[in-house]
Amino acid sequence: MTESARQPGIVAADAADLLAILRDGVPRTRAQLAELTGLARSTIAVRIDSLTAAGLVAPAGDDVSTGGRPPARIRFNPDSRVVIGIDLGATHGVVALADLAGTITTSESRRLQISDGPERVLDWAVDTAARLYAATVRPRTDLVGIGIGVPGPVEHSTGLPVNPPIMPGWDRFDIPAYVQRTFDVPVLVDNDVNLLALGEHALVWPDQTDLLFIKVATGIGAGIISGGRLQRGAQGSAGDLGHVRVPFGSETPSHGAQDADLEALASGPAIARSLTASGIPARTSDDVVSLARTGNADVQTAIRQAGRDLGEVVATCVNLLNPSMVIVGGSLSHVGEQLLAGVREVVYHRSTPLATQHLTITQSRSGETGGAIGAAIMVIQHALDPLSATARPLTR
Repeated sequence: MTESARQPGIVAADAADLLAILRDGVPRTRAQLAELTGLARSTIAVRIDSLTAAGLVAPAGDDVSTGGRPPARIRFNPDSRVVIGIDLGATHGVVALADLAGTITTSESRRLQISDGPERVLDWAVDTAARLYAATVRPRTDLVGIGIGVPGPVEHSTGLPVNPPIMPGWDRFDIPAYVQRTFDVPVLVDNDVNLLALGEHALVWPDQTDLLFIKVATGIGAGIISGGRLQRGAQGSAGDLGHVRVPFGSETPSHGAQDADLEALASGPAIARSLTASGIPARTSDDVVSLARTGNADVQTAIRQAGRDLGEVVATCVNLLNPSMVIVGGSLSHVGEQLLAGVREVVYHRSTPLATQHLTITQSRSGETGGAIGAAIMVIQHALDPLSATARPLTR
């Protein structure tokens, strides 16, 4: 594990439980907090004082009086710190600044090629983050940490990409150390689809505890939210759907190699290759999206079949994980209804009735900044969650 990942949160563990209650945005009195936690009021007072000194909570006005002096209320103060979220895809990059509630305050995006290598891509991300942060005119001590998503397998405990297929030059590259040359804060790295799942969950579906986010773009991957928390697996490789073999049945239309990898059949480049072979020139995911908007029947048929191939794998995931939602995102999610229709057609047919009884399959709604929001939330959880926080003096 890197030094970055070992650094503790910004709140002591004993105060993190109290802060977790206030992070729902509802102001409360000290008496209400004592009732919710079962702690003595004197203990509540000490912890509130430490959180106030750190700027993490602030007065929220008086509650209604039942006689005598009205009791003061305390609220979470998300503006007290800043988090940087960076989302790096195969062909795009987003850098965003967010508060401790995961609300983006400013962002910037651009087209890029992850294949240009780590130094060139990270230099753009770090320079952009430094410029955006400088514009806030806040001290560097207000920066909690930086979260980064990349389009490949990541050993989350170290932040190192491991044999990423579409990221030449990135294998075992020390992303945290490179970024910490400019920002002396914890730097956490994860697969981009995990962060898309975190962002979609927090931004759009906070009340859902079990969902599966599937990114369909240059590659295909899944982020798994189970029991309200992101599941990375033992080494961080959970959700690698792209290399799952698609089980063809007797009714499957003849196309591609028998039992081919999902990515070879349903990714953007795979659909582009299929279209090119049929006389419709296409090369990238963007080309497929553009062609889909023309309404060409052959293009729609190819996209529908890609959805069916994706559905063959998703059906197994639904049986195994029993999510309440399957959310399809990534650049290919913008091709229109045919991709989702293909997924639904197979999933509702092949998954068990109990697993699909209340299952919703829908398109991502978090937009361009969803991955950056997820990267920020990853850092916030590391810094503030009771399960992550460890004892540390609360200072600004």
